[in-house]
Amino acid sequence: MKKDIEIPIAKDVYIALVYEWNEEFLSKDWNAYIINNRKSPIEMALIVSKGYDDQIKTSTMRHAIGVVAAKSFEKVEMVQEEVLRLNNEFFVTYYADNKLYEKRFLFEKGTVNEQYLIHIPLIEKDGIFAK
Repeated sequence: MKKDIEIPIAKDVYIALVYEWNEEFLSKDWNAYIINNRKSPIEMALIVSKGYDDQIKTSTMRHAIGVVAAKSFEKVEMVQEEVLRLNNEFFVTYYADNKLYEKRFLFEKGTVNEQYLIHIPLIEKDGIFAK
């Protein structure tokens, strides 16, 4: 019976933290983005994020994004510097090709730092991909 259950593997969808200028606050901030590098759109994307370590746990944040077009991205949230000292988890669920996909992304504490910045395709800015 278990062999009949198909669990689709989420591919070509990513979470990245991008270090970018914020005109409103006149500072550089870390912003989380969902990136759809698929050839087709993803629909009803739900992103649940939280920060944690052995002793501290942040509130759980939930974000719903209707559609993320093919080869595009959407901003999810701004992540405060204090939260980056923790592990940051993003659990993403979405529909594509009439199937439900899910994937857990993690930024381990200490890995979100300017020294680890790389170029993020599609967004065309510097940032860090989640594992």
